[in-house]
Amino acid sequence: VKRKQISIRGIVGVENVSEIKKGFNRHLHFTLVKDRNIATHRDYYFALAHTVRDHLVGRWIRTQQFYYETDPKRVYYLSLEFYMGRTLQNTMINLGLQNACDEAIYQLGLDMEDLEEVEEDAGLGNGGLGRLAACFLDSMATLGLAAYGYGIRYEYGIFNQRIKEGWQVEEADDWLRHGNPWEKARPEYMLPVHFYGRVEETKKGPKWVDTQVVLAMPYDTPVPGYMNNTVNTMRLWSARAPNDFNLQDFNVGDYIQAVLDRNLAENISRVLYPNDHFFVGKELRLKQEYFVVAATLQDIIRRFKTSKREHTSSTISFDTFPDKVAIQLNDTHPALAIPELMRILVDIEKLHWDKAWNITKRTFAYTNHTVLPEALERWPIQLLETLLPRHLQIIYEINQKHLDRIAALFPKDLDRLRRTSLIEEDGGKRINMAHLCIVGSHAVNGVAQIHSNIIKTDVFKDFSELEPDKFQNKTNGITPRRWLLLCNPGLAELIAEAIGEEYVKDLSQLKKLNDFVDDDTFIRDISKVKQDNKEKFAQYLEKVYKVKINPSSMFDVHVKRIHEYKRQLLNCLHIISMYNRIKKDPTAPFVPRTVIIGGKAAPGYHMAKMIIKLITSVAEVVNNDPVLDDKLKVIFLENYRVSLAEKVIPATDLSEQISLAGTEASGTGNMKFMLNGALTIGTMDGANVEMAEEAGEDNLFIFGMRVEDVSEIDKKGYNAMKYYEQIPDLKQVIDQIKSGFFSPQQPALFKDITEMLFKHDRFKVFADYEDYVCCQERVSRLYQEWTKKVIKNIAASGKFSSDRTITEYATEIWGVEPTDLKIPSPNEPREAIEETARALKKASIL
Repeated sequence: VKRKQISIRGIVGVENVSEIKKGFNRHLHFTLVKDRNIATHRDYYFALAHTVRDHLVGRWIRTQQFYYETDPKRVYYLSLEFYMGRTLQNTMINLGLQNACDEAIYQLGLDMEDLEEVEEDAGLGNGGLGRLAACFLDSMATLGLAAYGYGIRYEYGIFNQRIKEGWQVEEADDWLRHGNPWEKARPEYMLPVHFYGRVEETKKGPKWVDTQVVLAMPYDTPVPGYMNNTVNTMRLWSARAPNDFNLQDFNVGDYIQAVLDRNLAENISRVLYPNDHFFVGKELRLKQEYFVVAATLQDIIRRFKTSKREHTSSTISFDTFPDKVAIQLNDTHPALAIPELMRILVDIEKLHWDKAWNITKRTFAYTNHTVLPEALERWPIQLLETLLPRHLQIIYEINQKHLDRIAALFPKDLDRLRRTSLIEEDGGKRINMAHLCIVGSHAVNGVAQIHSNIIKTDVFKDFSELEPDKFQNKTNGITPRRWLLLCNPGLAELIAEAIGEEYVKDLSQLKKLNDFVDDDTFIRDISKVKQDNKEKFAQYLEKVYKVKINPSSMFDVHVKRIHEYKRQLLNCLHIISMYNRIKKDPTAPFVPRTVIIGGKAAPGYHMAKMIIKLITSVAEVVNNDPVLDDKLKVIFLENYRVSLAEKVIPATDLSEQISLAGTEASGTGNMKFMLNGALTIGTMDGANVEMAEEAGEDNLFIFGMRVEDVSEIDKKGYNAMKYYEQIPDLKQVIDQIKSGFFSPQQPALFKDITEMLFKHDRFKVFADYEDYVCCQERVSRLYQEWTKKVIKNIAASGKFSSDRTITEYATEIWGVEPTDLKIPSPNEPREAIEETARALKKASIL
């Protein structure tokens, strides 16, 4: 099967196709597969991946040469998670090779989609935070920024989820078992990272001694921009034990044990912690956090010292460091970068404290991602004292100077001192990492307007009163390359035919689609693309889940991590309510629905796992009840991940974004659905608020309490029983769950859920239930005539490009300017780089 050729994905030249075929056959030969009859799909995938990588490498080298010549300010994005997904198709699109590769693979008698399915997702993230980092890397390269992503090369990514008898079971994600064609090991840049030890006071100042050393081995992955020859780098660190690790402790001859103990060091990069929105205070996690920042800062300083400008200078001065380096902390996980840079500047480079602190503050910026108190990192003092004794001293010093300043501004206000201290005293001494990030950064941002307002007026109110200009908003965005061109080529092409191709790099141009809202041909074409996507996804569901799906039904989709605040329970209660309505009168009109829920629960999160079991139990009853016919089907999507999101999002009619107002920082799934022509049912939370502003509230299905309503209920006290007694529909649903209707073998199975809903539901499911059900009825009434609303939503989604987000970070936080200048391609002479560098300087971009 050959995919439809799409103009915006590269030109199919005869030379291109024959070049791809030659490369493919050469790489297939390298894998020692001489006879194509015995080659597997995996052999073919690797041959194609290496062929595409060949086209990347020259541009990658050329980009680094260009940065050396121009010496721009570099941006470093530090994140413990990069949820990259698959790389092959994204790379083909960004290099403009997709059509040529499609044609070449077709001529070779192979199916491109089969090869793409072979690739493992690089699941080095839990959810939104890690996927945001991946979108940002794509945008930074597309905008021509000299940017680097730094993180950890986890041997095992986010676990694979299996559903067995309705329960989530976790399996290890051994994503590297077949190798990774996109990474390049760089042992020449291996660096030491120190742990434990003690601090020795010397005449020259404090010295951290008697430490244990772990080596950080870098693996580089190229990150291509869209059609601009820029290829940036994501550098992920892997832990290695030094050759003398522990051998000195085994001079009695236990060499074997010493070698086995190397695992203790290498465990640092073994596995991603699968807890998002829950703080886990484990020593291994703290080691991971310090490991990545210690290696990264050494690397940044090495690059700063060996830059062209510093090379030509006789002495190294750190005065210009913040003019050449911007470091963005993606949440508090890399917060130890602040005391680590201070340690390097004060202890090693021998700078005066005040000067070092000025450099540090001007270098760092911090992005906050959550307001949930259980998610904020608070590390016990004892743990830091053992693991990083010098850093603890530095944090104490930072805190003392910070509190001295507060005391001078607010004399005798002891409560304010307690609230703003980096050290919390309640229930054992702990370091509040968010406070450390705020004090040590020159900019702090939330990720949607409502979230940024909450952190300014509530969570970090004392800090914003102190430095109001420090706090900003940077509403999240998504890359349209992956989340439109790659996953929904039919829609991408239709839009290009209507308004041209420039929207791929300037998503605000989607506004032009408003001119087509009443165009009958365009309306019909949009509907057809959606229907095609639904039929394709329905076939996938039938194949995987053995459930017959009606592709004409409304695809009602709720995919995200399973968490009480995301309120999958509210959706589940509505499913039961619909089931009851059909059973009561099977002949009454009902718009058929396929409800699709997916997401992973953190392995230790009991309530989230119970929610999955409830959903699967309800699905079992609903899908096997003959009275319902094709009217209602419920699917729990197993092992939701990036590559599955790319399948389900283009096929969605209704996107569920139903968190309690004031709990979701932003969300980015909501934006992906909007861009792909789904309508949103949601609360006024996170980026939903701005989506409603852009598209008009009447083009979304908004329901539920606002933030101020939630605050009012909190003041009065939330009484779940009141709603249960007043809403007969809700009472029936809850009584069915309580009585074991969905778990006849174990009637009390869901007691924990019902107890929670009545006694300690922080996210007030019952309070929003009635309005949610009414809103869903409005959805059903409008379903047959909503393509105009779909077009208005797509037209309004331009704001939510990560290109816009990164442009704001670049100009308002990092002090760099995006450029659409194209780096000379590898087949142009080296002098072309110098010429382009001169053009850049002339344009006063640098």
